[in-house]
Amino acid sequence: MTEDVPFYLQEARRTGGPVVELGVGTGRIAIPIACDGIRVIGVDSSPGMLEVCAQHAALAGAELDLRLGDLREPPVDERVPLVIIPFRSLLHLHDDVERRRALRAVTQLLDADGRFVFDVFSPSREDIEETNGRWLEREPGIFERADWDETARTLTLSVRRGDDRSTMQLAWLGADEWRALLESEGFVVEACYGWFDRRPYAGGEDTIWLARASQ
Repeated sequence: MTEDVPFYLQEARRTGGPVVELGVGTGRIAIPIACDGIRVIGVDSSPGMLEVCAQHAALAGAELDLRLGDLREPPVDERVPLVIIPFRSLLHLHDDVERRRALRAVTQLLDADGRFVFDVFSPSREDIEETNGRWLEREPGIFERADWDETARTLTLSVRRGDDRSTMQLAWLGADEWRALLESEGFVVEACYGWFDRRPYAGGEDTIWLARASQ
């Protein structure tokens, strides 16, 4: 996945920083932003991810402010002009109670003109039928299996490489539901794109949201 990097970098440049990334992971988005001279505060609940992120940042010569914490209660006191949650990380929250906690946390991080940018997906019928319950080799030696529960609207994603295995569960919403959730928490939706080239959303799996918290 690389198409989202220039998109988030452009959004960071529009504000000048600092930027808070919730769910910073390995730093795939944060490091290019930091290399552009913009301060990034990266929050993740996984110490292992933060360790990898720090290693990648050091190799890139980037300085990141990395903090261990939950995106529903991020350990950040200052207000910033941009909060981002890339790579569908909000799908790790499984109900509206948890989603609202995350949105309220974002509101507390944004300054008066701050913007919130994130991306999520909702699977197509074709994707479910093609992948459900099957091990597929996504990269050489790396296999992925998707188990879809359309009633609960959850995806159990399993990945294996040799003897190493990992499983996570994601929960999705439709675009109309995301919009309603954002607006009910006081956000004004400025744009909803169908991909990182900023094409307007016209149906499909992916949505990229740009929103502003009403003050």
